[in-house]
Formats: sequence, C-alpha cells, structure tokens
Amino acid sequence: MHNPRFPLPVRVSGILLTAALTGAALSACAPTVDVTAAGDAANPACAPMMVALPDAIGDAALRKTNSQATAAWGDPSQVILRCGVNVPGPTTDRCVSVNGIDWVIKEGDPVWTLTTFGREPATEILMDPEKISSATVLADLAASAGKIPASRNCVGQEDLQNLPSSQ
Repeated sequence: MHNPRFPLPVRVSGILLTAALTGAALSACAPTVDVTAAGDAANPACAPMMVALPDAIGDAALRKTNSQATAAWGDPSQVILRCGVNVPGPTTDRCVSVNGIDWVIKEGDPVWTLTTFGREPATEILMDPEKISSATVLADLAASAGKIPASRNCVGQEDLQNLPSSQ
C-alpha cells in the first residue's frame, strides 16, 4: 500500500540508491589479485601506461592488484599485466602488430604470454585464450601500451626478402 508520508518516486529512488550502493559494496569485495612485480616495475616510463589502462577488457572488469606496475581484469583473473619485464631481443617467436603495437606471442598450454616488442620497458600480458580472445586483449590494451614509445618494430620473413644481398 502507498505510504502518503513518502511519495512513490522518493521510495523508488531510495530503493534504487540502496541497490546501487549494495552492488558497489559487493564489487568492492573482490579480493586483491596477487601479482609479482616485474624486475623494472619502478621504471617511471611505466606510469603513463598504467594510468591509461582500460576499466575493462571485453567483459572483464579491472581489479586491484598488490604490486607496482601490475593490473588484472576479470574475477577470476582472465588477463594479468606487468610493466617492467625484460625487453625481448631478436626472436623467431611469432610477432603481431595490433593498432600499431608489436607483441611477441608465446603460446603456452593454457596460458599465453604476450610481450611488447621494441618498447622499453616491456609490458607482459598473461592470458588464457580459452577464456578471452587475444585479439580483444591486444586491441583493448593498444592505446595504453602506446604510452611507452617504440624504438624498433618486429621484422617478419617478408621483410627479410627485401634486404640487399651480400656480395
């Protein structure tokens, strides 16, 4: 029955506010993700990327981590990011470019490791392609990873065919 002391719009607003606050409180209960910091996590070049990270990758929401220059998305975690990992040197591992960012891909079972190539410090992504698409992850992180300037790019087999021959 309608209570005349509280008009219906006020009661509905109160219910919606209570529901919103309860939802916020429940989402705040997700535990902090334990991620080991990379060796060069204190590198100041990580900071611009870290503040530009997306709030979500696909449907996986950004979560709190316990280490500097790290991030995690999803509950349970579907994507883990660490800035300040060792910069990859020349490699025969697959290298892909997504939105101007080169990534070296090491396919594990089940976790893949994706590391920026040609950027210092390097950023590493750990993800399971059975849980989230690598294309989604790399596309959603491209703008953030681009905050660390590139000094070189991946070279593919087709690039090697255009080199002058030695005589």
